[in-house]
Amino acid sequence: MVEQRCRSIVKTLSWRITGTIATTLISFLITGSFAFALSIGTFEFIAKMFLYYFHERLWNRINLGRTAPKNDYQI
Repeated sequence: MVEQRCRSIVKTLSWRITGTIATTLISFLITGSFAFALSIGTFEFIAKMFLYYFHERLWNRINLGRTAPKNDYQI
């Protein structure tokens, strides 16, 4: 399968939204203040690696923007 650019754009946007929500929630749960979001960078980094893995696994099940490769060789 060949991925179209629109699939990459949608995936990029959905991941950024997911990451932003995770950062905001983790920061608020730990500190009670959104101002301290950067102080938990290490924890956020690890959490986002796991989130990204499962995000990618989910996207592997979605066919939006996928096309079958063209077979230019005929026998």
